[in-house]
Amino acid sequence: MTEPMECTRFAFARLPHSTRLLADYLDDFQNLSAFYSHPPRRDGVLAAARAVNLAPETRAQVAKIMADENRRFGLDPAAEQNIERFRKGAVAIVTGQQVGLFSGPAYTFYKALGALRLARELTESGVDAVPIFWMATEDHDLTEVNQCFWPTRAGFERHELPFAPETAGGPVGRLALPEEVRSAVESVCAKLEGPSTPSITAALENAYRLGETLGSAFGRLLARLLGPRGLILLDPLDARLHQLAKPLYLAAMDAKEELDAALLERAERLVNGGYHAQVRVTEESTLLFWEKDGKRFPVESRGGKLRVGDQDLTASEFRAAVEQHPERTSANVLLRPVVQDALLGTAAYIGGAAEIAYLAQAQVVYRRLGVPMPAVLARPGFTIVERPIARLLSKYRLEMTDVFQGRQHLRVLMERESLPEDLLEDFAEREAKLKELLAGLREPLIRLDATLAGALDTAERKMLYQFGKLHEKAGRALGMRSGILDRHEQLLTDLLYPHHGLQERTLCFLPMLAWQGLSLLEALEAEANADSAHHAVVLLD
Repeated sequence: MTEPMECTRFAFARLPHSTRLLADYLDDFQNLSAFYSHPPRRDGVLAAARAVNLAPETRAQVAKIMADENRRFGLDPAAEQNIERFRKGAVAIVTGQQVGLFSGPAYTFYKALGALRLARELTESGVDAVPIFWMATEDHDLTEVNQCFWPTRAGFERHELPFAPETAGGPVGRLALPEEVRSAVESVCAKLEGPSTPSITAALENAYRLGETLGSAFGRLLARLLGPRGLILLDPLDARLHQLAKPLYLAAMDAKEELDAALLERAERLVNGGYHAQVRVTEESTLLFWEKDGKRFPVESRGGKLRVGDQDLTASEFRAAVEQHPERTSANVLLRPVVQDALLGTAAYIGGAAEIAYLAQAQVVYRRLGVPMPAVLARPGFTIVERPIARLLSKYRLEMTDVFQGRQHLRVLMERESLPEDLLEDFAEREAKLKELLAGLREPLIRLDATLAGALDTAERKMLYQFGKLHEKAGRALGMRSGILDRHEQLLTDLLYPHHGLQERTLCFLPMLAWQGLSLLEALEAEANADSAHHAVVLLD
């Protein structure tokens, strides 16, 4: 794909479910500058890059871990070269996501493409940078990653892998794929269409097979599709990374009271400023999790002791446990980015709205633990509209903003446009005549009594309102006689606004990639401009 895509661009603030924090972060950063270390612009990234000071021995160890992990996933020469550049001093452009089934929601790819483009542009400008994808394998919410919503010509299908109930609660990246993965791969691949169907099928069959875990399968899939573009994958479950992170775990516990006070004060400042605190913090919470009997438990502070599951430990006992088994320790959402950036020397993080929000709280953790905070940039966003869906939008004279307003609004508009052509023209013609008739009365009425102009305006509004309602009812009556309208409405919402949210947050990207071809990756990366954060509605042939 060498020609530019046909795109309509939306500011994030115009999208449904947007927050004031995100809008101000992107459009009025001065209101939030106290909560971040750098502005979300290129100059902020450059300033963060200058502050990176990763110890050479740490670089060497992390590079070794990266090389080992990416070989396990299927190391592409482009990714291998980037690992070597990292070892020699390149700064990191980082993003990450949970290891969802079959890559999870589409924005997994969009985040990666944003990191790829920014790393390339920084390197071309003279600041050596490499893109790194932090796989959230330590998360323990299985219901968020064991399913996938697969777009098809008839809407979307839900696919789920069954896991034994006793496996819930542990790091999802370690869960071995069940026998049912065979039929799941066969089912989704059978629905693929387009020139890259063989490539996507091969990637899925190579990744999601018996003997792999949710984490390794996700890694193998992304290595196959994005490794040739230079993406480095990193699995934080590696025990060697925990050993490197141990000083931060211990420092977070030692500074618990100070961090509690700072985090509570930060949450209060955000709320008082008219924003929201993404992460709930209490005096009992800490920044750590502990793995026990295969389950991941938050470490809580109660009555002068630390509670892990049903076990109480003194601070010294827990400290000794972390010293001996750092691999059983992991960071919560506010400490995780600090650990990540301490190990990677991060100049910029590419994140979504929720990540941008919780990093406003995490800034105090960066400061207290002495880790430079990177610039935080909004990830690129896309809604992919394939030609058959575009034809439906055109048929009913719909804009994407109509779809974003939900099914009830969408249905009214579709019913209005679904009348027979002659009746539709009749309505338009007679509405124009009604307006003309009322306009003709204006001057005589005003000559008679100037106050009657207001009465005429009121009458006109009521008449046109009732006329419009009649138009809607006629369309609804036609829709009731035919199931076509129902099917079209379902198709538009399933594929453009599933589950009352943006397409990228629910639907898997792989069927779209198969349909359009692997060159779609290049085209979307070209649109993923970090200096112009927006959501692009992309029309594909």
